[in-house]
This record gives sequence, C-alpha cells and structure tokens, in this order.
Amino acid sequence: MRSTVEGAEAAECSEPAKAALHTLSRVLLENLESLADRLTLVVLQREPSYAQLGVAAPDELRENLRGNLERGIQSLGATVPEGADPQDTSIETGRVRARQGVPLEAVLRAYRLGGRVIWEGLLATSRERFAGRFDHALLDAAGYVWKVIDSSSSALVDAYRLEEARLRSQELSRRHAFLNALLEGRGSEPGFAAEAAAALGLPASGPMLCVVAPVETPCDEPLRSPRDTLAAHGIVSSWHVRPTEIVGLVALGERTPGAVLGALEPAVTGRTGASPVFQSLAEAGDAYALAQTAASTLAGPGVAMLDDRLPEALLAGSPQLLPRLQEVAFRDLLRLPANERDTMFETLEATLDSGGSPTHAAQRLYCHRNTVIYRLQRIESATGRRVADPRDRLLLTLGLLARRHG
Repeated sequence: MRSTVEGAEAAECSEPAKAALHTLSRVLLENLESLADRLTLVVLQREPSYAQLGVAAPDELRENLRGNLERGIQSLGATVPEGADPQDTSIETGRVRARQGVPLEAVLRAYRLGGRVIWEGLLATSRERFAGRFDHALLDAAGYVWKVIDSSSSALVDAYRLEEARLRSQELSRRHAFLNALLEGRGSEPGFAAEAAAALGLPASGPMLCVVAPVETPCDEPLRSPRDTLAAHGIVSSWHVRPTEIVGLVALGERTPGAVLGALEPAVTGRTGASPVFQSLAEAGDAYALAQTAASTLAGPGVAMLDDRLPEALLAGSPQLLPRLQEVAFRDLLRLPANERDTMFETLEATLDSGGSPTHAAQRLYCHRNTVIYRLQRIESATGRRVADPRDRLLLTLGLLARRHG
C-alpha cells in the first residue's frame, strides 16, 4: 500500500484496530466472489438506472463491482499490490460511468452500497470466523473505514466530473465543427446535412433562420444566452461563439420569423442580423452570408431581418459607393452651412416619409406648410432633383440612407 495511506492508517487507527483490519480483510478477500455476487444483485435491484442507461450487462457490472470491492478491502488491510494506486478502480469507475451516462447520484449510491457490503462483511467475518473477537476493535476502526471509503468516493466523483467535462468539450467541438462546415456550404454534400442535423439537434429540413451577431471587441457580448432564451419558448436552436461573431441556426417550426426574433430580443445587446427563411441545411451557407449583411445594416443594438432592410443591405454591400451616392443625390445641398444643411435634410426626410406631402411633413416638423414648400424649392434647386419624380425620389431616399449609414 502507498505510504500516504499507511501514514493515515497509523495516525487514525489504534494498534488493535489496525491488527483487526489486517486480519479480517485477508479473510474477507477469500469470500470476494460471493461479496461481488451479493453486491451486484443489490445494485441491480436498487439502481434501475444502470440497466436503463446502458449498463445492462450484469457480467460487466459485476466485474466492475468486484474490482472496487477488492481494492477497497486491500486498502483497509494494507495489501494493495506494490506500485498500484489504491484509488485506481474508483477513478476508472468514475470515467466509465460518465461515458455511459449513468447519473452521478446513482453511481455514488451504488458505491455506498459497496462500502456497506465491506463493512458488514468485516463484522460478519469477526463473528463467524473469530467468535466476535474483533468486534470491539472494529468499532474503534469504524471512522477510519468510512474515511477510506469516502476518500475513494471523492476520487470517483473527481474522475466522473473530469470525464464529463471532457465529453462536453468534445461534443461541443463536434457541434461547432458541423456548424462551421454548414456555414462554409458543405450542407449539400450527400448525407452531410442529416449527420449535421443529428449532431446539432436540428431538423434537416423545414423553415429555419440563420442569426449573426458581430463581436465588436473581445469583451463584447452582443447576444446573451440566446439558446436558453429561445428554449424558454420551446424554440430549438444551435449556436457557436466565434472570435468575431456569434452564429446560430434556429428552427422556426410553426412560428413566424417575427415571433422567433421577438422571443430572441431579450438576449440582444448588440447588432444582430437574421437571414431570410430557408428550408434546408444545404442552404445554411448562403443564409449565413445574408445574415451577416443584415447585421451590417445596423448602426446600434437591435435585430434586423434582411428582407426588412434590403435598401440598407445594398448600400452596406457597396460601402465605396456611399460618398459618391451622396454627392450625386445632394450636390450643393452638402455645401450649405451646417445648421441650414441639417434643417434641409430634416425637411427632406420628413417629406419623403410622408409620401411627398408638404402638409403631412409640416405636421411632423411642427411648422407651416408654406415653410416646407419653401424649403423643398431650395432643396430641389440645390440638388437638381425633383421630389415628385419617381427616380429622383428613389435617389434622394438612398442618399439619406447612405448619409445615415456613413
């Protein structure tokens, strides 16, 4: 046995208790097979989750329980083989049960049952083989016995949680790899969409959205817990946090895009763009590019669906045209004094938003209709554009969008 365990035993066991454990443990090992049979039956009766969650083979379960019993008895009797770790079977049990998906609570209950079988076996051996000679010494050793069992339980828990964390990380990496591949356009490869859908927990087909939120700085968090936020409404989604953006694929089910984005809104703290609806994961790559474009149309926090911001998207896709568009649309209007220029742009925007009506624009601006008409005359003179002309009106509208976007 390792020196640390020996040291702990010497410090916590009296000499009679130590002698009792050594003697009883050696005898108990002779009955190891019957102890393993007994413990296996008890665990299968009291922990149905073992059979339900993948540990359905009694032989495999018995072999594991036998190994833990043997190492536990060896630890108490100071007969652990040279070079062996007294907690090796506990550590391996933790790893295996985590991989099998057996709940940690069930594993610990089974482990405690094993400790009880060892303790009862020690008492029975004292009474049946030695006429109760070691009963008093065992009572003295009880605290130490359970401390050894608890120490092994702690080793099991640590191993279980480490393996569980490793599996989660591995599964997360796997999901991210599938999502990245879909965004790169690999969804059209035979069989890939179905495999990706299974990994991501998404349908392979049906109405979906791609959502993109650019990360402006390393500390930026434009979306906070989007998966949980949507899940609270029964909406299935899969997300990937990248260095420069957060990307998600969202299954709409029977919901409208507006309803889903409305459910997402509490999680939004930055610029967030949504693609048009698409029907297959094979289209995820194109949807991703469109969602990025939708996000680029926003100047501040909010959610933008591409179909609602197509003019802005066109401008965002050609940033080099913005200065030229403003120059062509506004001409001498840009060279007015700042206060006067701002007033003219405010009037132009109100008039365009009012369908070209000076009366409605005046109501929005809280001024007289004639004032609006006078300003429009100056705007048309400075720009060479007429608000009544459909093409000029379109150019002026795009110019205002370019001005805001720039």
